[in-house]
Amino acid sequence: MYRNLHARYGGWRIALICALVIAASESAFAQGPATGAQPAATPVPTPQTKPSPSLESRFFKNILRDQRAIWTAPFNIERTDTKWIAPLGISTAILLSTDRRTAGELTENGDDPSRLRISRYISRGGSFYTTSAIAGTFYVIGRVGKNARARETGLLSLEALIDSGIVTTALKTATQRPRPSVDDASGEFYDKGNSFPSGHSASAWSLATVFAYEYGKRRPLVRFTAYGLATVISLSRYTGQKHFLSDVLVGSAIGFGIGRYVYRTNHDPSLDGDDSPAKTSGMKSKLVPFASPIYSRAERAYGLSLAWNF
Repeated sequence: MYRNLHARYGGWRIALICALVIAASESAFAQGPATGAQPAATPVPTPQTKPSPSLESRFFKNILRDQRAIWTAPFNIERTDTKWIAPLGISTAILLSTDRRTAGELTENGDDPSRLRISRYISRGGSFYTTSAIAGTFYVIGRVGKNARARETGLLSLEALIDSGIVTTALKTATQRPRPSVDDASGEFYDKGNSFPSGHSASAWSLATVFAYEYGKRRPLVRFTAYGLATVISLSRYTGQKHFLSDVLVGSAIGFGIGRYVYRTNHDPSLDGDDSPAKTSGMKSKLVPFASPIYSRAERAYGLSLAWNF
């Protein structure tokens, strides 16, 4: 009895810490310096300024800086951070209290092979291998095609993926929550598991957030698509009985927070005002499709048309 209570309420404490980290990070993100965007300050007597180091040259330094900002964020919480802490903490607590019931509902009538198979296929989109391959592809395209935005998107996505991977691995090791398939989905913490939080959800949202901020300002469809795919991938970890809903929520929040931080800290604002083909039209015309709805009342058909211009 004591062990069960300790595991359950200990899990709530862990979840609250996660909420504090994410919420405090949101505050730090808004206030953090954009190291990649501004050149170094030059003393008045100095006639020349040194160029800012490239994202590649400070990639690993940025990751170390990110980790320090993430793990020290709870000590820098301000009153305005309650707008993030309150809803996230309450939502996490509610899901933790209902995890066993919601996970059990999936197995009441036995395992559904079709649902499990489809969920497994969808969840592959959130694996580190898939998301890092997408980020790496954008980086290579940016370097080869001299597309500054694609290059930045690839690098920042990789940075966010590594950051979220470190955070989720550390939390999994600390919480040790078994998967829903273990012990009738009891969901107890500190019981030799690795379910909390969802790493696939964190990876999917890290990648989606960077893409949404890079391309979503001018193309809302990109933002909606990125977040929509991240949501579907995250939920597939629940329907595939790999994670509890609270695992998915916290993992998604971690991914979004880290992706937003990495973008705001390293994004080059000059890309936002440059309409040259080298920085904007290349990705708009080749990688991001033009979308238009298709609807026929006579045939009772509807759909979406995607077109790439090469």
